[in-house]
Amino acid sequence: MENKNTWVEINKAALSHNLKQFRKIIGPQVRLLIPVKANAYGHGLVEVAKIVLPNGADWLGVNSLEEAEFLCSNKIFKPILILGYVKLTELKRLKFFKNIRLAVYNEATVKKLGQLKSKVKIHLKLETGATRQGVALKEILVFVKLIKKYKNIELEGIYTHFANVEDTKNHHFAFSQLKKFNQAVELLEKNGIKIPLKHAACSAAAILYKKTHFNLVRPGISVYGLWSSYETKVAAGKKHKSIKLELVLSWKSIIAQIKNVKQGSAVGYGRTEKVSRDSRIAVIPVGYWDGFDRGLSSVGNVLIKGKRTKVIGRICMNMFMVDVTDIKNVKTEDEVVLIGRQGREEITADEIAEKLKTINYEVVTRINPLIKRKII
Repeated sequence: MENKNTWVEINKAALSHNLKQFRKIIGPQVRLLIPVKANAYGHGLVEVAKIVLPNGADWLGVNSLEEAEFLCSNKIFKPILILGYVKLTELKRLKFFKNIRLAVYNEATVKKLGQLKSKVKIHLKLETGATRQGVALKEILVFVKLIKKYKNIELEGIYTHFANVEDTKNHHFAFSQLKKFNQAVELLEKNGIKIPLKHAACSAAAILYKKTHFNLVRPGISVYGLWSSYETKVAAGKKHKSIKLELVLSWKSIIAQIKNVKQGSAVGYGRTEKVSRDSRIAVIPVGYWDGFDRGLSSVGNVLIKGKRTKVIGRICMNMFMVDVTDIKNVKTEDEVVLIGRQGREEITADEIAEKLKTINYEVVTRINPLIKRKII
């Protein structure tokens, strides 16, 4: 059920450029896993996968078995790591896919995998401070010994995830997490257990600290040209003066109708906003169903003919209205930019996130996956 009145453009050259930036930072020997979970952070699961793999990515990371299977159904056979949870009753489906790996962090999953007749590769998640998934350091040796009881389970990797390396200038806690991770690896190796792949680095860690690279990194948001935080951007500029990320995603629509309204007329549901003069109002066929947040009511902006114009009234489910009184020669089906550049003006996910008091991750990942992603 594609809505042809709105579309997302994915800039292939920008995405390839960002990959090269990370490859330059990590070097040729470290594997590059690109997270494409959450519809590739809103950029398009398959579309992004088919760009990054020929341009230097070695692995893909997803949240669910369904995402992994969908990639495989689109003839993607490079290694795929499922970072999220897979129900015990669904684990048997792994036997059909030799390129899918599973993150593991509880005994029930290990025991269920051990009942499968097929071989399965897993990555052990270590809890070091994010207080999410993961096995505690004090439990790691017992947990790995349980894994080793099952001959069909190959412990291919061990990893962790930083709690706040990106949104602070003080990285002491991240360093404490890294210390726990190194302690776990050392403990296992002292007991004769060597795990081939070790990974911890997200975008911020990969950019800022080489000691987090190990032999695989998982840069997410910044591959898509977005900085994980202002603090990371500033620190990165000092450490890698040549690093430059390019925005990958633009979101566009068209004008569905233009109407003249009298001064004092209320616009939209709840009659929350009235025009202060005789005005021209354009109706844009995009709404909160599409991912254009209702919180942008009366405060959001779009670009039309290279000029900024403001959202008038409440965002509706499938449409919203903007004031085009001061824009000349506007007509039905003119292009509207919700995110991206038009002429000399630009609206970014960061700008929208600031208005919504959220993060750029949420702005792009909430763009409805049914909207067409076009590669440009």
